[in-house]
Amino acid sequence: MRWRHAPPILLALLALAGAGPAAGAVSTDGFQIARLKYGGGGDWYSNPSSLPNLAEALGKRTAVEVVSPEEARVELLDEALYSYPLVYMNGHGEVRFSQAEVDRLREYLERGGFLWADDNYGMDRSFRREIQKVFPGSRLVELPFRHEIFHTFYDLPQGLPKVHEHDGKPAQALAIFHGGRLVVLYTYQSDIGDGIEDADVHNDPPAIREQAMKFAVNVVVYAMTH
Repeated sequence: MRWRHAPPILLALLALAGAGPAAGAVSTDGFQIARLKYGGGGDWYSNPSSLPNLAEALGKRTAVEVVSPEEARVELLDEALYSYPLVYMNGHGEVRFSQAEVDRLREYLERGGFLWADDNYGMDRSFRREIQKVFPGSRLVELPFRHEIFHTFYDLPQGLPKVHEHDGKPAQALAIFHGGRLVVLYTYQSDIGDGIEDADVHNDPPAIREQAMKFAVNVVVYAMTH
């Protein structure tokens, strides 16, 4: 992965990342958006234009070397999982992991991977249940607005944008930390995936769509440098 005009601290972090991963560690050679294909019946394939739009934004706005504008689709038991430093999942329905998938996801995250789960309104209960199986001793905690993920590329002092109303609750960026590193990000009551879809899909205001895209860019930059 090559960065242009990156600040010194970012270059240092990337140099460390490129020092040569251990066997089974997550690759850092370039970046492609990966979508998690999960079981349980939920529509893991929802928001089909969102990830290609994010890839395009990364290529235009940042120095992230995007190796393909299209999303990859990966299951937890695929060996290709380790090719992707960040895996995204969303949907409206049930999420269910087998025990083998629970073990693989924990291994992936412990070896440097990053999971971004984006509730598309409907996966909340099952996602919380399944992710607790992955890290039973940890819990989802809300990230304060001062957290670096809101400031790593774009400055978002108000935190996570609220794209769609859903239950009228405030948007929350929730996280699980392991070994001091943020390994799971869960965006709840926000619907970032809808916000970064093609403009004519949901007819969201341009300002809201821009805030959603800025946050999504921040997530990728943060995941690639931590």
